[in-house]
Amino acid sequence: MLFAFSVAPSTTDAEDGSVSGAVAEAIKVVRDSGLPHRTDSMFTTIEGEWDQVMPVIKAACDAVAQHSPRVSLVLKADLRPGYDGQLDAKVVRVDERIRELES
Repeated sequence: MLFAFSVAPSTTDAEDGSVSGAVAEAIKVVRDSGLPHRTDSMFTTIEGEWDQVMPVIKAACDAVAQHSPRVSLVLKADLRPGYDGQLDAKVVRVDERIRELES
């Protein structure tokens, strides 16, 4: 199963509005979890079972809460039990379809 989430403080003291320090701490929690994951500019996606992933997301939220009394969490999940390696496999399938369209 894939869980894409974005977590950030709702407030910041940074003059430019940056929340990167808090977000970095959340991403470190994900990286330290040992679960397959990918981070891009908007979301972090983690692959695993409910019981593996949800404590990591909660810990990431807790890390951000150290910076702000209010935390925003956006969560999207692809719940497809029995499929592993989808973090990469889904992208490969789409790339293959694009190549088919181009030929």
